[in-house]
Amino acid sequence: MPNIPENIELEPDDYDRPSKSQVKRDMLELQELGKQLVELSTDRLKQLPLSETLYEAIRMAQRTTSREGRRRQIHYVGKLMRHTDADAIRTQLDIWENGSREQTRAMHRLEALRDLLLKDDQALTGLLDAYPGADVQHLRTLIRASRKEAQNNAALQPGQDPQRKHYRALFQAIKALNDSTEQE
Repeated sequence: MPNIPENIELEPDDYDRPSKSQVKRDMLELQELGKQLVELSTDRLKQLPLSETLYEAIRMAQRTTSREGRRRQIHYVGKLMRHTDADAIRTQLDIWENGSREQTRAMHRLEALRDLLLKDDQALTGLLDAYPGADVQHLRTLIRASRKEAQNNAALQPGQDPQRKHYRALFQAIKALNDSTEQE
């Protein structure tokens, strides 16, 4: 160990900036995000908050067929990503990939309501109270057809595909009711 004079105080360096390693990790994350953007469709790209330069660079990478040229273009996209709001882009990509949790919960509620309608006749009364403008006859027809479809599916031999036409139609009818009240 080197001899350090005792009158010199050693204090940790107070860096105001990230380390070189952290900067490199951040750049690689942005480059990876750029790769994800290159894989998106043009319609999805237009929905993101991208600068014109970045958008054109991504489109160029999508059109590039040579492996090395594409790699270089993706590096360039990663470099341009430093000047954008990467968090907003990541958030939107996450919503597209996983769907919003609220939408998922809403779909599960509608599925549970459909299953309740198929099991319990009183559930239709509750549904009509919640949605007074609903077409009662159409809903009853769909429920009846779905129940008959379920009975036929229960009698199928192993390996035969069950029918789900009326089951899905009932879900779509409930979803349409829900959507119409949300828009009002």
